[in-house]
Amino acid sequence: MNKIDETIAARAYELWEQAGKPGGQDEEFWHLAEQELINEDKSSPRRTPDTL
Repeated sequence: MNKIDETIAARAYELWEQAGKPGGQDEEFWHLAEQELINEDKSSPRRTPDTL
């Protein structure tokens, strides 16, 4: 697992816990965490056209 996957997995786990640990929604929480990471990156001051 690479660093990005580890970050997504950790956030997905947090979201899952906050939602009451529902079963069968692994992919949904993964995608939510992934989208948060993407949105966070877009607002990063280090983000420039060269790093897109």
